[in-house]
Amino acid sequence: MAIDAAQLKHVARLAKVALNEPNIPRLVADMNAILAFAERLQDPALDGVAPMAHPWDQVQPLRVDQVTEPDGRDRLQAGAPAVSNGLFLVPKVIESE
Repeated sequence: MAIDAAQLKHVARLAKVALNEPNIPRLVADMNAILAFAERLQDPALDGVAPMAHPWDQVQPLRVDQVTEPDGRDRLQAGAPAVSNGLFLVPKVIESE
């Protein structure tokens, strides 16, 4: 499918896009190149291609599950207004009837 200058102008008018007259031949060529590429995608040769369950046929490496950061809970809760059993205490904001 190819378009000509008249079709490009019609689509530009519908899209409310202003076109400069000197640029129209270049835009027609660019649009035709895009449409030609899109037509190639309509009928790809997929015979004999097995579907993939995942794009990477690799095993993801996992790291060892170990603590890497020091426990700073006491230091972080030192400036809190209220703490109980290692938890921050906050005022109740939802009232039930």
